[in-house]
Amino acid sequence: MAAQTRLPFDFTPGTKLTSREDLLVIMSPELRTACETSGFLFEYLQYVPLAEYGIPQYFAKVPRTLDTSFFRNIIYPIKDGLYVHIYPDHLGARDHYIAVEPTIVTPIAHLVTEVDNKLISWAEEIGRTESEDAKKKLLVELVEQICTTEAPKPKPDGSRAKQTKVLVSPAELEALKYWVIREKVGLGILQPLLLDPYLEDISCSGTGSIFIEHKIFKSVQSSIVFATLDDVDDFVIWLGEWIKSPVTVRNPLVDAVLPDGSRINIVYGREISKRGSNFTIRKFSGTPTSIVELIDFGTLNYMMAAYLSLVIESHLNVFVVGATASGKTTLLNAVTTFIRPEAKIVTIEDTPEVQVPHENWLQETTRVASGEKKGSDVGMFELLRAALRQRPDMIIVGEIRGVEAVVAFQAMQTGHGVMSTFHASSVEKLIQRLTGDPINIPKTYIDNLSLAIIMSAVRLADGRSARRVLSINEIIGYDPATESFSFLEAFRWNVATDTFEFAGLHSSYLLEEIISLKRGIPPHRRREIYNEVKWRAKVFEQLHREKKVTDFNEFFKILAEARRQQYL
Repeated sequence: MAAQTRLPFDFTPGTKLTSREDLLVIMSPELRTACETSGFLFEYLQYVPLAEYGIPQYFAKVPRTLDTSFFRNIIYPIKDGLYVHIYPDHLGARDHYIAVEPTIVTPIAHLVTEVDNKLISWAEEIGRTESEDAKKKLLVELVEQICTTEAPKPKPDGSRAKQTKVLVSPAELEALKYWVIREKVGLGILQPLLLDPYLEDISCSGTGSIFIEHKIFKSVQSSIVFATLDDVDDFVIWLGEWIKSPVTVRNPLVDAVLPDGSRINIVYGREISKRGSNFTIRKFSGTPTSIVELIDFGTLNYMMAAYLSLVIESHLNVFVVGATASGKTTLLNAVTTFIRPEAKIVTIEDTPEVQVPHENWLQETTRVASGEKKGSDVGMFELLRAALRQRPDMIIVGEIRGVEAVVAFQAMQTGHGVMSTFHASSVEKLIQRLTGDPINIPKTYIDNLSLAIIMSAVRLADGRSARRVLSINEIIGYDPATESFSFLEAFRWNVATDTFEFAGLHSSYLLEEIISLKRGIPPHRRREIYNEVKWRAKVFEQLHREKKVTDFNEFFKILAEARRQQYL
């Protein structure tokens, strides 16, 4: 594998720019504590040209307010005891993303081949070890057996005993232990990127740097570089073998899921990609972003969250609509906490991205068969049909793209709640795509869809990029005489003030005509439902601001308990 780490400043092993004593004087207490824990971080900082940009700021948790900072020179910790250095680009194009690892300051290239060859003797034992933790433990033990930090002592005659182990320094031993786990268990040089919870996308577009979409710092360039097209080809071949989905000239396109749930797409060869082989990893986010965290980010407000809670707990049908990377799946995951806790949920996806906090959850994914099993594919259409026989209260489709929409609308007609994401930029475009080729939903079926939430990535007045709910729209009906659809904009985003307006206050079709009746409110008092929206908005704000509840699962548990006590 020919990927290599290339730092954005001159780096010569052994030629340190700052002494330990001088560093200790200028470090913040937080950075000093981190360096005491990780010697390789302290070592790395001695090579950084501090005279150019100063000592980096250290954050144990990166605040989102830093996305407004023009100048960023920041270090923060990630999983497995590693660190990331966001290093400024003097041209101002993209900041540099440096994964600070033990191998970055302790060169071990001259030792790797010898250690790797000696590990071959234990290949069968390593292969039989199924547990990841057990394999890591075994590999560390084997490296300790293979290597020694002590030179053989002289014999009485002055000669030295034959050295059978690999002689290394203590720093080289630690770097080798890290390297062997990274290469044999992890995803090689990409492993630190998978360990960073702040990353959204990892993208290799051919030769040059790997680019990263960061949740806080947006687009940055990593220190991982491919020098030639052959290097990229070799790496994607290895990558395909590692994920057990080999790429070949006959099978140059691969979509797969990494062990941590991240989604990977590989394109191999220069015949179909003029810039050569490439790959993209869509990071799995772990614990989903909660609705109150989205409120913190400005994606929506408390009143909108309260409104959505009433719609979704009533098992009405909701599509989250927007372009790629507009935040559709993030919002869809967040609002699943509003589904009643006793509900049975079936999720159907190509790649598992939807996460729900409910216990009674069936998670189903499509299957693309190959080899001897070719022809036994299981697609979204088949899974949706099967889901109708599983008596779910809510069916969540990761993304509707084709004929499976017909089954989804049939499910809506038979009383099942359906939620999904859909690629479109507005309600009009949504309806056009649903009723046109190749989906062809009958126009009279469209009003089975209750709500369309339009999401978008936007540029704010201060230049920051953000994600916003542009509008929440109630689908009212279809008039065959005029062949027109009617919908009501319940909420809309004001681009000038970056605030949200409750345009449907005292005129909401869903609240007054459907939800109020489901909640037992008589028709002459149906406007009392708006008081419930305001009450819930106040409760959500108190949970968030006063009780400091932000976690996805904790928020769901509180809502479940509140419903059990009939508080909501």
